[in-house]
Amino acid sequence: MANQKKPNTIQRVREIAAPIAAERGLEIWDIRYLKEGSDWYLRVFIDKEGGVGINDCVEMSHALDKPLDEGDFIPNAYILEVSSPGVERELVKPEHFEKMCGQKVKVKLIRAVDGKREFSGVLKHYDNGQITLVCEDANTLIIDKKETAYVRLDDFGGLEQ
Repeated sequence: MANQKKPNTIQRVREIAAPIAAERGLEIWDIRYLKEGSDWYLRVFIDKEGGVGINDCVEMSHALDKPLDEGDFIPNAYILEVSSPGVERELVKPEHFEKMCGQKVKVKLIRAVDGKREFSGVLKHYDNGQITLVCEDANTLIIDKKETAYVRLDDFGGLEQ
């Protein structure tokens, strides 16, 4: 089967990081491994109920160092960054959308719809890649996740839920 290939870097990091995070009452929000300029960055975004503090990030970073080094599966030298996904966190996975239903979001589309690429509103529903957004003007918009450049939490204020 073509899909039974060896796990990629992000999957392997998640396998190592998830139990370490769980031991500390944290969850892994997202992991990104990317090149910026000449440097590679491994970014691990952690979250917990009530929010993440600097001590959570430092402790998680220290706890990840040794297991990642011992795993020796990352081909390039990299800079490890552990941080909170922030208040304007990007929603990437289905569980992010499901967890954030009812929250205010900002959506940027890859291609404009009726001359607009950015929309703000309340995330009302997410199902099988379909995002239902109640916009600030009370119109409902259904967007395919594949058509978005990003979906982020947003606090544009003033919208009654």
